[in-house]
Amino acid sequence: MLSAYLTQTEALLQNPASSTINLYTTADLTRYINIARGQMAGETGCIRAIGTIATVIAQQQYNFSSINVGVPATTGIQAPLHVRRLTFNSGTGQLFVPGFAWEWFDLYYLNNAAPTQGVPVAWAQYAQGAAPGATGSAATGSFFINQPDQVYTLNCDCACYPIPLAADGDVEAIPYLWTDAVPYFAAYYALLSAQTNARMNDALNYYKIYKEFIDRARTASNPSVNRWQFEGTQDPVQAAKLGVKGAA
Repeated sequence: MLSAYLTQTEALLQNPASSTINLYTTADLTRYINIARGQMAGETGCIRAIGTIATVIAQQQYNFSSINVGVPATTGIQAPLHVRRLTFNSGTGQLFVPGFAWEWFDLYYLNNAAPTQGVPVAWAQYAQGAAPGATGSAATGSFFINQPDQVYTLNCDCACYPIPLAADGDVEAIPYLWTDAVPYFAAYYALLSAQTNARMNDALNYYKIYKEFIDRARTASNPSVNRWQFEGTQDPVQAAKLGVKGAA
């Protein structure tokens, strides 16, 4: 997939391999492509995975870096960016754990000198983002749950970011049609490095095309029935809610 990204990005930048003056090296373009992939994964949430993490008795804080979302070389997923939903295994099924705002959770579950341990009944995200390869206090993203009374397996519905592509055989976790948007975002980054007014304007044009492509990918990926229930889709009654009248 990396070679396809490079070919398309070079074409957008008019940077053919036969050029005697190579404005953008392969190493630079690969770096821009990987930046674009990570940023787009965070913006769109297009990489989803159900990760698992085992609780520790009485432990309330858990880092995103400890969530198992599979082997990166196999899945193409590096780590979670945020957790959308939690369940825990119970019997032969799963039970839903409601999520709350951090301030609410802090008041009702941490503001207690003698907390009661039990099954997971509430959780909240605390720290944000991800620190690649980091563990313990060095990891950024984290969430809290009420104090567990035993070891539970939590199932975390995660939005993730991909591994950087270094070779053409590396697994791409970004799904189609979002992959079509990557070269435009990479070209945007490349043109920003030119630091001339003309190239900066070209960069902004490519960024607009990138936004169009991710909007099209979202529209294509959402079901046609009740599609407004999914993120990135306009609420069909938004105009009425805002008091906007249509044309007579």
